[in-house]
Amino acid sequence: MRIISINGCRIYAYCLMTNHVHLIIDPGHDASHLAHLMKRVAGRQTRYVNMIERRTGSLWEGRFKSSPISTDEYLLACCRYVELNPVRAGIVADPADYRWSSYGAKIGVRKEGWLDADPCYLDLADSEEKCAERYMTWVRDSIPAGEWQMIRQSLQRGQLTGSPRFVDEIEKKIERRVECRGRGRPRKTEK
Repeated sequence: MRIISINGCRIYAYCLMTNHVHLIIDPGHDASHLAHLMKRVAGRQTRYVNMIERRTGSLWEGRFKSSPISTDEYLLACCRYVELNPVRAGIVADPADYRWSSYGAKIGVRKEGWLDADPCYLDLADSEEKCAERYMTWVRDSIPAGEWQMIRQSLQRGQLTGSPRFVDEIEKKIERRVECRGRGRPRKTEK
């Protein structure tokens, strides 16, 4: 795999499902690149489906959800989460059998010239073949308790996917609180 850029973004992982799509994207130094890419994808997909099905109107509801990822700690875990989605949904038993995800390209089953190799994947080994082998083993290894729930909650709430240290670093950088908080208003403390 090589490192390329589409609309200023690098695409590290994907999984197309029947009613949604998962993408792991690095927008580079300009966060607006992500919005431009998603607008382009939504527009092209809508035109394609509308042409095939002879219909009109929008295809997707609402805005896309996103969760910034702590690269060193969670990038590979989030890629695994995305690529195992068809297994969790009961569509396939082996992620390599699902044609509509990046997993096959990452383990060397097929080539996808537009898919980027993420830095954590490249750090797995010195050669493309060994990276593919180690990634396949890593994806099939046991998943730490709570990992999927944490990733899912971060995504659903649009919050950071990372450790408390990562959250603190981002809060200091943007001078705003972004911690993951429970639902609803905080309870009033009794005096």
